[in-house]
Amino acid sequence: MSISLTEDVKTIQEFKAGPLKVLEQVRETGRPVVITADGKPDVVILDAVSFERRLKAFNLTRLLSEAEADVTEGRVRSAKTFLDEFCRDKKISG
Repeated sequence: MSISLTEDVKTIQEFKAGPLKVLEQVRETGRPVVITADGKPDVVILDAVSFERRLKAFNLTRLLSEAEADVTEGRVRSAKTFLDEFCRDKKISG
């Protein structure tokens, strides 16, 4: 995710003065805008498409992390073993 420190960080006062301008900036650039309060980052405004894309990436990362833990802990089996069990359980001959 790219961000421009000079363009994409706004104070709460700047946001209050022109909220539609900030929303337009987010839509046009595709970059998030950080709103600060008391000099510290407080809220990030992100367009819906970018948010959904990041949410999907986060969920995939979480699933991959769980799978990696299974491998590390030895909770795995060979593809042949899995397919044999699957075919047996589903009564598939082959």
